[in-house]
This record gives sequence, structure tokens and C-alpha cells, in this order.
Amino acid sequence: MKVLVADNFERSGLAGLAAAGCEVDYRPTLDGEALAAAIHDSGARVLVVRSTRVAGAMLEGGELALIVRAGAGVNTIDVAAAAERGIYVANCPGRNAAAVAELALGLILAADRRIPDAVADLRAGRWNKAEYSKARGLAGRTLGVLGLGAIGCETIRRATAFGMPVVAWSRRFAGEDRPLAPAELADLGLERAAQEVELRLAPSPAEVAGRASVLTVHVALGPETRGLIDAAVLGRLAPGAIFVNTARAELVVAEALAAAVRERGLRLGLDVFAREPAGGTAAFDDPIVGLPGVYGTHHVGASTEQAQEAIAAETVRIVRSYLETGRVPNCVNLARRTRATHRLVVRHRDRPGVLAHVFEQLREAGINVQETENVVFDGGRAAVASIQLAAAPDAETVARIRASDDVLGLRLVAI
Repeated sequence: MKVLVADNFERSGLAGLAAAGCEVDYRPTLDGEALAAAIHDSGARVLVVRSTRVAGAMLEGGELALIVRAGAGVNTIDVAAAAERGIYVANCPGRNAAAVAELALGLILAADRRIPDAVADLRAGRWNKAEYSKARGLAGRTLGVLGLGAIGCETIRRATAFGMPVVAWSRRFAGEDRPLAPAELADLGLERAAQEVELRLAPSPAEVAGRASVLTVHVALGPETRGLIDAAVLGRLAPGAIFVNTARAELVVAEALAAAVRERGLRLGLDVFAREPAGGTAAFDDPIVGLPGVYGTHHVGASTEQAQEAIAAETVRIVRSYLETGRVPNCVNLARRTRATHRLVVRHRDRPGVLAHVFEQLREAGINVQETENVVFDGGRAAVASIQLAAAPDAETVARIRASDDVLGLRLVAI
């Protein structure tokens, strides 16, 4: 099976793909029309990308069956277009969580202690101890966390080491205002953190902002979270508070963020920007970085050697699973619920043509099959097929299916 790797990728990952029996076509500079041509002409069944954009039009033609995003977010891939063409899209969630959390804490420290400004002055030959002695510190200040996924929880673990109480919101606990329960702490891996400081939930992002001195966002970008942090949320932060975004720029209303810096002295730590270049090297002109108290990095939250090695290993696992079993771990574009209304369970002899007979009767009845699973019994003489149907077959169709001597039993269940 041919794998096209159209982005920078660890050598360990390339070696792992080759060891799995894949023919690896490594072209890390592909993008745009060149990528579309490679997808169409290379014969690749799998495409691996990191930040390279994969537009829907690129997926027309070719043999592509699986796209692996060597990272967590899939907003650079036209997931809907892939679904329409029956192309799996998978990601590597959580593998970069520690790296992003480390950067989030680094940006918080940079904003509180104004480390980049101090370094710039030293390099310019200016000693200004009186100015840079002014810092609040983090101990005892409340950290607000939006999102309790892997990155949010890793950030909380590190923040509690600084003695920061935590107030958090996530869609999972939306509307709840209480301490996290022991079972929830265990599920999130935060039991030890809760021994150090208080960890509690707030009912909304605005409520988190109203109780926090530092606010950091770790939610995935989607239709329901785009613009989640707006003027109403930012307006609840106290003047001079710190806001950190290492997730996606589109989660924040850019104009409201700039206004909060200008009018209320918010300090920002940003790894993502509204006017972010698509390539790895380019001119950059987002005006927010020219505002006082804004500290930024180059969308490098996941870019540590440790994180990239872990992501490479996960990518290899996904491709290997697809190659060996046909199953795709971490697939993001399968239907959570199909249009199936009934399940047809058929016990049958394990012989050629038996399931073909069943499917032919369903086809003649105009009934679409949504999902199917066939389990073979020990000895290989009998099997059970569980077939999810978009409508119930009538009595005549059921009778035609039963008419085969190889059908041993049949049951129809509404679902």
C-alpha cells in the first residue's frame, strides 16, 4: 500500500510506515496544485499531512482512502468532502498535549514577568531592574481553563504546581457550578492536582473569565466554538488579566481581543493568530502583535521533539491498523448515528453466495444497508450477519430471504 507523506515527518515515522509494509512517498513540500496532482496520479491509498491544507477539490480522482492528520486539529482538511467520497479522516489526539500545555505555561510566565521585553532591553544594552521588578506572580491567582480535554488537563496539572486554583468550563459540564467530584477527577487524571489546590467548574466561559486572573483556552474549533471568546467573555476579565490562546485563533473574536488590550490593559500570550500565514516561512503583519503586553510564538505549541515522535508513532499505528484490519482508529468523519431504523439478524451457513442472496432481496425491495457485520462460529460452518437497514423489509421480502436453505434463522428488530 502506497502512503504519500506531504509534510515534514519524523524519520522514525517514515521507518515505521516502511516496516509496516507500506511504500512511502515522502514529499514534504507538496501543497496546492502539486498536492492535488500527486493525490490524483501517485496511486497513494493514504495521505499523511501536518499543517498542509487538503481542499475538497484535491480529493477528486486517485485511489485515496485515508487521510491522517499528524496532529490533533483537522480544520485544515475538508472533512465533509472526504466523507462524501468515502475517505476516512483520522487524527492523533492527545499526543501533543504535554507540549502545548508547556507552551501555555511559558506564555503565562512571559506575560506576568514580561520576559520577552526584559530580554529585548538586555540585548539592546539597557538595564532596567526597577521596571522589571514589577510583577504580580502566579501563586494563589486563579487560572481559568476553557476545555477539559487532554491539553486542558495537562495545563491544569502544571498550573497547580505553581499554586494556582483552577476554575474550568467544558461542553461536557456546561451549566454546572460546583467542585469536580472525585470520580470526575479520576476520569480526568486530576486527583493529585486536586490535593494541591481547588478545582471547580463554572457554568459558562463568561463565568470562568469573571473568576479568573489568567484565562487559557483549550477547546477544539468547530461551528459551536467559533467566536466562543467574544467581547462579553473578555469583558469579564479584570483589567491587566492574562489571556492565553494556544488552540485556534478562530475561537476568539479578533476585534474584541485587540480592544481588550487597548482599553483594559489585558496581557496576551498567543501561539495562534487571525492573520496567520499558511506556510512555515512568510511575512507576518497581524497588528495585534504591535500592541503593548502581547507576547507571541509562531504556532509551535505541538512542535517539540517529544510530541512529534509520539504523533509519528500514532500515525504509524493508524496506518498499520487500516492496512491489517481495515479499521481506522481516531476516525473523525464516520456517522455517529446512521439512518438505520431496523436490524436484520441472519443466522446462516458460512458458504459463498449466502449474503449475496440476502443483499439481493434487500436491493429488490429498495432497502439501503447502512452497516453490516458478519461473525463466524468456531469450525467455520455457520455465521451470524447483523445488518442495519434504513427501512423495514415487508413480509414478502423476509419470506424470500428465508427461502434459501442456507438461511438457518432470521430476526428483525426495530432500533
